Amino acid sequence: MDELLRQTIKDVMDGIAIILRQYGIGKPIEPKTSTSIDEGPLTKRALVELVSHEGIVLEAYKDSKGIWTWGIGVTDASGHRVGRYIDNPQSIKRVVEIFKWLLETQYLPDVLEAFKGVKLNEHQLAAAVSFHYNTGAIKRASWVKSFKEGKRTQARREFLQWRKPPEIFDRRKKESALFFDGLWSNNGKATVYTRVRKPSYVPVWSSAEKIDIEKEL
Repeated sequence: MDELLRQTIKDVMDGIAIILRQYGIGKPIEPKTSTSIDEGPLTKRALVELVSHEGIVLEAYKDSKGIWTWGIGVTDASGHRVGRYIDNPQSIKRVVEIFKWLLETQYLPDVLEAFKGVKLNEHQLAAAVSFHYNTGAIKRASWVKSFKEGKRTQARREFLQWRKPPEIFDRRKKESALFFDGLWSNNGKATVYTRVRKPSYVPVWSSAEKIDIEKEL
């Protein structure tokens, strides 16, 4: 009876949390399972494009600054605790579930707010979310204001000014071509690092594998 009561209370509290979240109140609820990767504002095509720009590490590792990171660039700052993945590799499906959850609860709202009054199509939304996930700067980027004012040439030029560090410029060009020209760059592939060196917890770069991320989804 006690167990039944505890479960009933938990179900009620979960239901309240979901309702509050629908009204923008409370912490985003982490996904447990995903019934369809196409659910939500970001389409499967958009998600594949974003994943193709990132490397995937299946267990927790330390980045160049010594910060614990996991999956597709996820750190504790996101609100999702990555310590649980130390010496605990996860499936591609779980990595993508968390990535999609973070995009839609933390990055997509900022993009929609920045472009308030402007309806973005599929490729523009994908490019803008990719830019924001990488830079965190969608609300202060001058190219957004220029685009909203109809100054496309200026907006494109300003978009490409976000090129630090230098190795990110190739990604920026792909995002720009996607946003302004509708040119998708992904081939359905993503790079996965299957091993992490211990005790340094640095990814084993030679363990990189190209996978068909569309098939995984």
